[in-house]
Amino acid sequence: MSKFEKLIGSGFGTGFIKKASGTFGSLVALALYLIPGFENPALLVLFISASIVFGIPIATKFEKIYGKDPKEFTLDEFTGMWITLLFLPKSLWLIIPAFFIWRALDIFKPFPARRLEKLKGGLGIFADDIMAGFYAFLIMQILTNILYHFI
Repeated sequence: MSKFEKLIGSGFGTGFIKKASGTFGSLVALALYLIPGFENPALLVLFISASIVFGIPIATKFEKIYGKDPKEFTLDEFTGMWITLLFLPKSLWLIIPAFFIWRALDIFKPFPARRLEKLKGGLGIFADDIMAGFYAFLIMQILTNILYHFI
């Protein structure tokens, strides 16, 4: 594995934080989202797509070195976090709950996310986070629509 793949796969090194590497990876993904313009859906979809396409083979390499669904690989957390934030207005009142909802769903892995995690290699590493991110996305879209009807 190249140094570049290790840097990207570990979410800029967050995967090598001893405790809560997924949470730290999600926080860095959130920090990137806060860069002006990053919330543009076209740009966000590009980053989500690129992280999946290029990340799956890198995740497979991480798995061969560090074991099944290694904590050292956090690019999947970036992807799930970005899916959660897709199409949300850039507001702290929405971003903060989105982060916590995403983390809860990533940790508890509601059906079928836990099953998807059992897929082999990098696909399994990403599939559960994509599913959890999609669930978090749906929850945030519903909450956003409810909030905007009452405000």
